[in-house]
Amino acid sequence: MNTMKWLIQREYWENKGMLFWAPAIVAALMVAFTGLMLAFGINMNVKLDGDSMSRFHEMSTVQRHDLAEALGAGFPMVAMPLYILMAFLIFFYCLGALHDDRRDRSILFWKSLPISDTDTVLSKVAMALLATPLIVAAIGFVASFAIMLMGSIALSFHGLNVFSDLLSSTNLWLSPFRMLSLIPVYLLWALPTVGWLLLVSSWARSKVFLWAVGTPLMTGALLAWANFGFKLGLNIEWFFHQVVLRLLGSVLPGSWFIFDKSARHAMEQADRGDLPPASQVAQFFNEAYMSLASPTMWIGAAAGVAMIAGAVYLRRWREEN
Repeated sequence: MNTMKWLIQREYWENKGMLFWAPAIVAALMVAFTGLMLAFGINMNVKLDGDSMSRFHEMSTVQRHDLAEALGAGFPMVAMPLYILMAFLIFFYCLGALHDDRRDRSILFWKSLPISDTDTVLSKVAMALLATPLIVAAIGFVASFAIMLMGSIALSFHGLNVFSDLLSSTNLWLSPFRMLSLIPVYLLWALPTVGWLLLVSSWARSKVFLWAVGTPLMTGALLAWANFGFKLGLNIEWFFHQVVLRLLGSVLPGSWFIFDKSARHAMEQADRGDLPPASQVAQFFNEAYMSLASPTMWIGAAAGVAMIAGAVYLRRWREEN
């Protein structure tokens, strides 16, 4: 266990610029841009329209409480750009995770240590699927809270005091824990992409990106060509959606709404319905957890584990020329 801890710390130290500073800088830019826009609006005496002001002041205590609960439930979503950035960071981290140390020959040093290839590969999996989401989530929480706080201060300049309602909202304090509870869901759905990228990273001698992206795309294109020319009756749309996209896009947060039809259908129904915002946020989390019952998820997770095992095998036995 202590070995795994140090291996994960090593991964963090070697990739700190990409996995910590990149999202931290983007979060700082988001906060700074929001602050500038709010300050510009206040300095220019930009006012809310009279109808909005009157509607807010005419709200009952219960209505203000419900509004605060909705804002508190959804405030982590303000950091959505960071979560999208996280998908790209994990994608490119996994691409180079097992290739870079073979390219610069540092693999010879690491293989001289009493550390198994299994531990090495699993530390990279843990860095991609556990440590990086935790880092980005923490940065996202701070950025979201700062933006929400600045927005509340700006509203106070227009005579709208939302601090007491927001700070007394249960959802405000529970939302970070709800977001963290999605990490196991994300981990399982992201396994196919992480496994595929690590497999290619352990195998390819060069042009890792072309091999990782080009192989599934060209396979799909060749199957589409053969299906069209020889009338094979293959479901090419299913292949691109459930194989190509899952190999390349499962690291995108919320990918279960792309690959799980029942989760996607439930959220579409919620969007078309008359559910209040807080209920829609609750529906989002419920459907995320319900996606764990999807056979598609478990088949993809099993494939991801198999590819990770293949990456371990290639790292252990492959000889470099």
